[in-house]
Amino acid sequence: MFAIGKSFTFEAAHHLDGLPEGHKCARPHGHSYRVEVILENEALTGPGFVADFATLMPVKAFLDGQWDHHYLNDVLAAGQPTCENLARHLFEWCRLNLDQQTALLVAAVRVSETPATWAEYRPDPGSTAFPAGRNA
Repeated sequence: MFAIGKSFTFEAAHHLDGLPEGHKCARPHGHSYRVEVILENEALTGPGFVADFATLMPVKAFLDGQWDHHYLNDVLAAGQPTCENLARHLFEWCRLNLDQQTALLVAAVRVSETPATWAEYRPDPGSTAFPAGRNA
């Protein structure tokens, strides 16, 4: 199995509800986020690629337009803006919005709030189903 990844960055703020009193993440705060989109394939294309990195540029456009310098609590409809939920949301966004050939290769999305922490979302092994709303 071959794997490639492309990293993107954005700046945003958030807070998390339901934490113990005094927890620092309950207060509004910001991060320099790093997103990694990981593609996997058993075979390489003609030039020897898993995929052309350029096919991931819509991810950058999405992050720049929708999340960069935003308050994530206001723009993420699916749960709290934890790294785990951001990774799942971006995985599903990739499956719905990248060209179909590239979308099928998206194996995982990793989101980091700090250089030392990350969360990764990948579907159950063997799952190629698209989220609701995509005509595969």
